[in-house]
Amino acid sequence: MRKTITTSLLLATACGLTVTAHAAEWTMATPYGDASFHTQNNKQFAEDVAEATDGELTITVHSGGSLVSHGEIKPSVRRGTIDAGEVFLSVLSNDDPIFEVDTLPGVAGSYEDAYALWEATKPMITELFAYEGLIPLYAVTWPAQGIYTSEPLTEPEQFEGLRVRAPNINTQRFVDNLGGSPTETEESDIPTAFSTGRVDAMITSSSTGNSMAAWDYVTDYTDANLWLPKNIVFISQRSFDALDEATQEALMEAAAEAEKRGWEMSREDNQASLEALQENGISVSEPNDAVSEALQAAGDKLFEDWQSRADDEAKQALESYREQRDS
Repeated sequence: MRKTITTSLLLATACGLTVTAHAAEWTMATPYGDASFHTQNNKQFAEDVAEATDGELTITVHSGGSLVSHGEIKPSVRRGTIDAGEVFLSVLSNDDPIFEVDTLPGVAGSYEDAYALWEATKPMITELFAYEGLIPLYAVTWPAQGIYTSEPLTEPEQFEGLRVRAPNINTQRFVDNLGGSPTETEESDIPTAFSTGRVDAMITSSSTGNSMAAWDYVTDYTDANLWLPKNIVFISQRSFDALDEATQEALMEAAAEAEKRGWEMSREDNQASLEALQENGISVSEPNDAVSEALQAAGDKLFEDWQSRADDEAKQALESYREQRDS
């Protein structure tokens, strides 16, 4: 919980001066563990803020869902029980379809495209957050999503009835379209989900597979480059307004640096994680033609569903991104 520490009317009796000092202590919640590059980036952000403000603002990052669960992070920041939080952006898709646009197959298949998509959708996302008294600070992408299985993925029929870890509603729809059985599982619960048989496979990044030691549960990783989803870090407007102008500026400058650093960390982590997967015995390969066609068909259906739910503003944001990408 945020605490504002105010020391007032400190009398320096020797010289007759009255000194008032103000310092803000913020709490930030993230569902991701300390091994995640996202968490490492957030902790560096907190260090940068403390240094830039000479301790006038300190942020304590609580990782791994230790403070509040993933689904409660945004409501908790909105209520003011915590000051800052990080969520997987597409878990907010029930609020508006724009939040799931980065989990549509074929929309953005590279880091460059993923960043351009963020730039195109950021104004709308910022506006939606503002309605709830929230301010986005920065967004950082995960590496492209692939498919982890316990055998080589060579035929579309292998998806039939396959219990697949799907961390958000759009991935669940995608698994449904493939004929699988989606199971919502937080990253921290992946080992238990596999060991208890709740899931047979998972759609996630090289980074998550590495940090969760996927080689203990699966043998193959199909590097399908499905989409590059993002995490978003945000704060309470009330907490922000309580800061003086200089501290606000330092906070936003540190956030801009965190976004830049985070995207580079994602690139580096992807490469390192792919190497770690292979070093630990996981076979990494691209999907064959038959599997690619099935993934494309499932993605096309997913996109059609998104278009049926998205409003004109969301569709225009996507169109603006595509025009910029293709120019």
